[in-house]
Amino acid sequence: MTLAAPGSSSSRAPSVPWLEELDILIRARYPLLYLVSWEEHRVDTILSELARSHSKALFHWSITRGLRNVGGSRTQINPDDTRNPIDALAAIEKLNEPSLVVLKDFHPYLEDKGVVRAVRELAHFLKSTFTTVIILGPTLSIPVELEKEVSVIDVPLPGYNDLMNLLKEIVAVVRKGNKATVELSREHADQIIKAALGLTLSEAENAFAKAIAHDGKLGVDDIKRIQDEKRQVIRKNGLLEYYPPDETLGNVGGLQNLKAWLGQRTAAFGERARQFGLPEPRGVLLLGVQGCGKSLTAKAISAHWNLPLLRLDMGRIFSGLIGSSEENLRKAIRAAESVAPVVLWVDEIEKGLSGVASSSTGDSGVSARVFGTLLTWLQEKTAPVFVVATANRIEGLPPEVLRKGRFDEIFFIDLPEQAERREIFRIHLHRRRRPPANYDLEALATLSDGFSGAEIEQAVIAGLYEAFAESVELAQPHLVRAIRETFPLSVTMRDEISRLRVWAKGRTRPASVHGGAPEVGR
Repeated sequence: MTLAAPGSSSSRAPSVPWLEELDILIRARYPLLYLVSWEEHRVDTILSELARSHSKALFHWSITRGLRNVGGSRTQINPDDTRNPIDALAAIEKLNEPSLVVLKDFHPYLEDKGVVRAVRELAHFLKSTFTTVIILGPTLSIPVELEKEVSVIDVPLPGYNDLMNLLKEIVAVVRKGNKATVELSREHADQIIKAALGLTLSEAENAFAKAIAHDGKLGVDDIKRIQDEKRQVIRKNGLLEYYPPDETLGNVGGLQNLKAWLGQRTAAFGERARQFGLPEPRGVLLLGVQGCGKSLTAKAISAHWNLPLLRLDMGRIFSGLIGSSEENLRKAIRAAESVAPVVLWVDEIEKGLSGVASSSTGDSGVSARVFGTLLTWLQEKTAPVFVVATANRIEGLPPEVLRKGRFDEIFFIDLPEQAERREIFRIHLHRRRRPPANYDLEALATLSDGFSGAEIEQAVIAGLYEAFAESVELAQPHLVRAIRETFPLSVTMRDEISRLRVWAKGRTRPASVHGGAPEVGR
């Protein structure tokens, strides 16, 4: 692929909604704006161009460097005299020319009542001038006194065109210096850009440079290295866990209905699907017996679709501070959307929502508010975040979760039947480097009637331990003994599993082809 020389960034084009809004607010002489962004360098470049286009002087302030003229000003200011926030605000009021003034990381000083008063008075004064003050910071923190004075704009992360322009710039530099090889078709470039979506320009640049430094070239093999940069983003967030896509649907025994459903949506996140008129898949709710492959399926979906997998632990969301739980969930949602397209795995969702019914009396309504935030997002989300929610106990789920629109489909994963148990034995023996042909899988499948996939795996592991202790190779008798010594959940929790099956019949779609299940027991 021949990537053209870099053109104008789409983030600077008037058609970009947030930038168009910023331009209008400056022309409308709004005195005080708040830009929420981590990308200080990128925003500096954009504001510099805006200042030139509006024929305004440009000033930057920081606590370390004070108020500085960075372009187009005739005013002389001593930065050392303006490091104090209140002194800087007083100096801004004395500017006698149309200006844009950027206050960097100013939000911590808005906790000082004196600074808040000074900002409020400055905002009133600037209404009769052509100067706009812009607070720039990575988080939104506005005291109540300034809520009516400030207009807030969230600066989105770089889009597809921004990242493509960055890639073109890097390719041009690499080719000019003959420092590396670029092996990109148009399709591969598209895949690399999609892998980088959700990163800042700086993070994307680092990811591209890291991929080139690894082997002296940039190609489709570097997609996973670029995705690894997203792991750093998620790790710093602290509310989500990143799982590498190391499982495949081939490692999931049975569940043919579910696999076929997922297979139909493999390409559903691509541009071809949008042009065809398809919406992006919203998610799937997996109900069923413990140990029958719900979590494994969530991991396999991300690998099958070549998307990152994030796990949301509802336990991390709930905090001891009033209001923190709702904010934690919003932060987790923002983090997931920032690295979309992505698979978001909400494991055992019923545990996080178990207190909703009694929330108003038990926890001051926290669970109900968190639940409401989650439901609203599931219904209204537009970012390509495919949610895989798993649940073991249906009675713990509020009925609102099961309503159509939250998820594309609800699947019930039952205990595996004979053919599925045979396939699960084959998978786990092969995974542990034992030729499945050396064992009577049909006999093992018959003997393990009522076993879950996890219990079959543990039977194989128990057999291996026994064989290792005897210093012999794993044989059929080792597996038979391990099976006979196991009491599966279908025995110890017979009544609960029966109730779950009765509820699921007619309310959910069976994940397996048989659509029914053997009688509980052995």
